[in-house]
Amino acid sequence: MRIRILAASLVVGLPVALAAQAVQPPAWLAGCWKQHTGTRESLEMWMPPAGGLMLGASRTLVNGAVREYEQLRITIDSGKLVYTATPSGQQTASFTSTAITDSSFTVENPQHDFPQRISYRRRGADSLIARIEGTARGFDYPMKRVSCTS
Repeated sequence: MRIRILAASLVVGLPVALAAQAVQPPAWLAGCWKQHTGTRESLEMWMPPAGGLMLGASRTLVNGAVREYEQLRITIDSGKLVYTATPSGQQTASFTSTAITDSSFTVENPQHDFPQRISYRRRGADSLIARIEGTARGFDYPMKRVSCTS
């Protein structure tokens, strides 16, 4: 009898367990990330997720002058991550997740001119690699976690 009750409670609890595994914005991305190469310095800042939304922004300086900037957001739509970017001087573009793990995600938009694929992969607690790819080229952006106040 106990086995039947346990089995019944597991079946009843199944939707709750599945709901707990629903797609969420990648909380590990929250904070500030920096890349410094020669005279080029990029900073990407992400707010912690709340209400199924993460907001971010990036800025790239070359020799101390702003070269480019971008407004970013990650939302959930139909059980998938949607990464939306509004780069300086360009149209807004959205990319939908094709792969998600505990330490990475990949989003794609095959109709976009460049990039068609964006991925973020966490490497330990204090570094990540962002990658943008198109049909003929791709670039890695290794970043280190930094203080958001510096």
